[in-house]
Amino acid sequence: MKKGLIGRKIGMTQIFDEKGLVIPVTVIEAGPCVVAQVKTVETDGYNSIQLGYGEIKDKHINKPEAGHFAKSKLTNKKYLREFRLEDISSYKVGDEVKADVFAAGEKVDIQGTSKGKGFQGVIKRHGQHRGPMGHGSMYHRRPGSMGPCATPGRVFKGKKLPGHMGRVTVTIQNLDVVAVDMDKNVILVKGSVPGAKGAILKIKSAVKAIN
Repeated sequence: MKKGLIGRKIGMTQIFDEKGLVIPVTVIEAGPCVVAQVKTVETDGYNSIQLGYGEIKDKHINKPEAGHFAKSKLTNKKYLREFRLEDISSYKVGDEVKADVFAAGEKVDIQGTSKGKGFQGVIKRHGQHRGPMGHGSMYHRRPGSMGPCATPGRVFKGKKLPGHMGRVTVTIQNLDVVAVDMDKNVILVKGSVPGAKGAILKIKSAVKAIN
């Protein structure tokens, strides 16, 4: 990874390109982030930087977090994320990283937490088909056979069953950066990204960039 940033999903809108074609975009408030820690091969076994984003009051953080920020002589940050970068020589603790770290035309991977759907059945959760809807069927939206009887006498691991859906970490790869607005500190990315409005996102340079 070459660079990274923490952002907040503002919402979706659309813009028009020079040809008049409509482009659906997600508006992301990208930073400003501050470098809270720099990890090196010598001290930690790998190279990375830890970025902090968002202000938080002293009473809302615990003692280890307070000590971490005090050691770096930084104000408290609500979110901390780590980025393993190929080159960290240009970063030092206290540096500010803003939206201009990315430019229009770049490819990025965006990671976030998907919307929670609650407890769902197999039709919504796994896309399975329903049973006959005639009244005599009595088998409409249930998960289906549980498996063999006496042998092995159990349900096989991995069977698709009802359960909690959503609220998992999702990464969308190879999204296009359409525009960067430094006045408002936002990035416009083509297409949708994980999470609801206000969701915290990790914006990273694409690892499988496709031209």
